[in-house]
Amino acid sequence: MIYPSSIEKLIESFKELPGIGDKTAERLAFSIMDLEDEKVAQFSVSLMDVKKKIKKCKICNHLTESETCNICNDKKRNKKILCIVEEPKNVILFEKIGTYNGLYHVLDGLISPLDGVNPEDINIDSLVKRIEKGDFEELIFALKPSIEGETTMLYISKILAGFNIIISKIAYGIPMGADMEYIDTMTLEAALAERKKIA
Repeated sequence: MIYPSSIEKLIESFKELPGIGDKTAERLAFSIMDLEDEKVAQFSVSLMDVKKKIKKCKICNHLTESETCNICNDKKRNKKILCIVEEPKNVILFEKIGTYNGLYHVLDGLISPLDGVNPEDINIDSLVKRIEKGDFEELIFALKPSIEGETTMLYISKILAGFNIIISKIAYGIPMGADMEYIDTMTLEAALAERKKIA
């Protein structure tokens, strides 16, 4: 053991985070030690608050501290357009652009039989129920350009074939296999504006 036990434990804790290796974990641990006690206490409370308070919106599955998220509660949103995304981070991406004013539906994954992810493992049933109950005119797929993304899109499109609704997908100036979170806002805005009708 190179460091005292408490520092070792803190380093190991940071290494639990994605993309954090030994050196970064060590740097973060020493940064924590340099912070004032008040800041450390605030940091600790923030970590616990995220675990205790954050839940999934019962309508769209986005992150919220209430039963329903701010987007679903916003009466100014266009209730006739629904954007389907893979995860909550994608909602944040579109909201940062500021040009999309419709609603969202978070799937929490993509169909990938090789990884053991089947249609019933993601939020497709709740999506279909929303379409049945709602008054949507257009459904926009904003999934990453990958085999899993295409498979998910085609599967959902077939289920919704009987509905009187336009189904489109964002245009791809986006590299195949790229994660949505790494796409710059200008490319994403153009992809949304130039979306292609698929049904």
